[in-house]
Amino acid sequence: MTIDVKTVLLHNGEKLTYRERAGTEPPLLLIHGNMASSELWEPLLEHSGITQRIIAADMRGYGESSYHHPVGDMKDFSADLYDFTEQLGLNDVMIVGWSNGGGIAMQFAADYPDRVRKLILLASISTRGYAAVSADGDRLQTKEQIAKDPGLAMTFQANQEQNQDYFEQALNYLLFNNHQPDAAIRTNYIKACMKQQNMIDVADAANRFNISSSSNGLTNGTGDLNRIQCPVLVIWGVQDLITTQQMTEEILEDFASHGKSVQYITLDAGHFPLIDDLYGLVASVNSFISQP
Repeated sequence: MTIDVKTVLLHNGEKLTYRERAGTEPPLLLIHGNMASSELWEPLLEHSGITQRIIAADMRGYGESSYHHPVGDMKDFSADLYDFTEQLGLNDVMIVGWSNGGGIAMQFAADYPDRVRKLILLASISTRGYAAVSADGDRLQTKEQIAKDPGLAMTFQANQEQNQDYFEQALNYLLFNNHQPDAAIRTNYIKACMKQQNMIDVADAANRFNISSSSNGLTNGTGDLNRIQCPVLVIWGVQDLITTQQMTEEILEDFASHGKSVQYITLDAGHFPLIDDLYGLVASVNSFISQP
């Protein structure tokens, strides 16, 4: 199965690299999360059970994409995606957002509802964001506090120093806690961690992200969720050590409070179902996208 690697120059001067595989329309647009890149999606891109055309982009500041303009919030990523879809002529997509990419996918579906046919949230951050907390459990309030927090600073420093051992240990504990990928895949994901250029900016954006109508303890909800019009599938692994059950329940509660029904599936997986339960993930995605 041929996977092409291409680039698009956005109108804001950023270059996005993306992977594409031919298939049926409408395409699946895959949005990776933090400490990752489009390489995360290789198991789906290579899976013959998915017949859709698949497009997976490196978001601004990740992988092989550029980072000329700092990200201020999730809307910056959403605007990038809109320009990206415009240039590729993607007026009708089914979007899959993993982890922090779930927040980007929700924001895009809210900002451009006519462009999104279906939305799949895979191990996604909450509709109320992903809290940046200190070692004492206190929520950090500003980007400056995030940058200076001793616990988080270890990751930021490891990124700057290109500390491969640090990221290998972190991934083994948090991402590959259920099943280990083969050595080549693990090496590619470690490299993706070290290529990320926007760690502090993204941690701050996720901390403040809130498209619900409730306060998350730091920001009031924008209510943007109400503009999402497409069917939604939420997939969560019961052994996930990164996005918690509470975060997943917040997604379900917030959609319900806006009168929107959501399909919900659990997998026997951790934060990375593409390794832990690829068969279950593919079956869930296919079932959802085949529905009218």
